[in-house]
Amino acid sequence: MSRIVCGINAVTQLQAARPRLLRRLLVQAGLGADRRARLAGVLEAAACPVVTLPAEELDRLTGGARHQGVAAEVEGDVVLDEGEARRLVEAAPAPLILLLDGVQDPRNLGSCLRTANAAGADLVVTGRNRTVAMTPAASKVASGAAGVQPLAQVANLVRFMEFLKTAGVWLVGLDAGAPESLYARDLTGGVALVLGAEGEGLRRLTREHCDFLASLPMAGDVASLNVAVAAGIALYESRRQRLAAPGGVR
Repeated sequence: MSRIVCGINAVTQLQAARPRLLRRLLVQAGLGADRRARLAGVLEAAACPVVTLPAEELDRLTGGARHQGVAAEVEGDVVLDEGEARRLVEAAPAPLILLLDGVQDPRNLGSCLRTANAAGADLVVTGRNRTVAMTPAASKVASGAAGVQPLAQVANLVRFMEFLKTAGVWLVGLDAGAPESLYARDLTGGVALVLGAEGEGLRRLTREHCDFLASLPMAGDVASLNVAVAAGIALYESRRQRLAAPGGVR
């Protein structure tokens, strides 16, 4: 079964992590010099046909999504395995990663994927066990991000966290009891935001393998937030900091 993945970041990441899935690269005719320069590496490395299409045809194939002049026709499962996820992380200069520990509600997973894609996250990672699969309900809530946002399922979450550390990625766990506010933490470099399951929060081993624990400021009477809401706040705080940093990341 084939599907269309669109957008410069999504196509670049897919080419870096899973080039064998690419059947065709679809490039808009008359693409501007800046966008073509950003795609130069992908186009040079492409082992599949590169097809130039009028803007109207690319709009039709992508269903009106914001494709930035490029899309890819892919074949097969777009969920990454651990090796593919590692290669994606190693290819990103300052990756922003969302790591979910034991999320069980497919609607929360779908919402996290949608927000991660909107915030420019490079990768969402879940464990293979104790985590909901990419169900139709999750795909529906993701509203298209299920086919665009890189998602990996790994056999051992703690082992993947150790790999992230060796790759220079800081692990920041969200914990309602942490004394440090997330807003006080530098999130401009390579960072993985680690969130726990609904109700339970981070498991002990996951918490112990985080480099830092941080909380979201709570001004009201509730003690915690829904995991998808908390993920959205954390992702966009990182996005805000990156845009405000010298040079502005993405």
